Amino acid sequence: MKISVVGSINMDMTVTAERIPMKGETLLGQELHYIPGGKGANQAVAMARLGADVEMFGCVGSDGNGKDLIKNLKSQGVKTDHIGVVEGVPTGIALITVGDNDNTIVIVAGANGKVDCAYVDSIAEELEKSDMVVLQHEIPIETVEYVVDFCYRNNIKVVLNPAPACPLKQETIEKITYLTPNEHEAKILFGDMKREELMKKYPEKVLITLGSKGVATCLKSGEILTVPARPAKVADTTGAGDTLNGAFAVRIAEGAGMEEAMQFANVAASLSTEKFGAQGGMPNREAVQKEMEG
Repeated sequence: MKISVVGSINMDMTVTAERIPMKGETLLGQELHYIPGGKGANQAVAMARLGADVEMFGCVGSDGNGKDLIKNLKSQGVKTDHIGVVEGVPTGIALITVGDNDNTIVIVAGANGKVDCAYVDSIAEELEKSDMVVLQHEIPIETVEYVVDFCYRNNIKVVLNPAPACPLKQETIEKITYLTPNEHEAKILFGDMKREELMKKYPEKVLITLGSKGVATCLKSGEILTVPARPAKVADTTGAGDTLNGAFAVRIAEGAGMEEAMQFANVAASLSTEKFGAQGGMPNREAVQKEMEG
């Protein structure tokens, strides 16, 4: 069962502070860390940690960050043979402030902007071998639509985590197998449609993540299913959503039902918040199963 990720590869520059600064405010930071990130890479690592066969597709610069990020992905068990290395463009950067059990993130796309339709054409033969493709919005939206079309034509399941949020064509939404917005992203995608109405319109397609309240969807029976979050001793929420998406994709690819996949994903995401760093806290399969059994 091969899962492919087409998405972003970033170096996260993470500063910790007592709290997140207000507009115009200067605070003293406590620590600065350089941590491998990018929503695409994070989701690939989350899936690899959980035992999946995962390949990362995306672009980095020819700089030191790019080399370090490819090395990191390999060390986590993610296949990297077809990552593009772009000359003259820096590797993507995420500037993250962590404070008071929350975070803010500013993305500088860099080489992620070079994950274009021509790049997708260059990896099409490999992508066609996938059983599932996982996407996010940290690469050009035209590329996301292009990959969705490709997967739809080739009967490959697609999980799209629409973050950062931006509008999607209706025809693209129809071709996606699973769409996983949070409440803010759902409003940008679907306007003021009420949550329950939205989920009922797209049963077992739209899963809305609710942060500390868990995740919800509508089953094909018409029943609204909300899986509550596992209580956690939060150290850093960065990457929790990526862990949830990765874990959900793994269990769905393995043939699990919707409720089981959502429960597994929720536990994995909760565990990930108990350690620092987007990828640093991502749990392995044994840890998730132990917590679920406990």
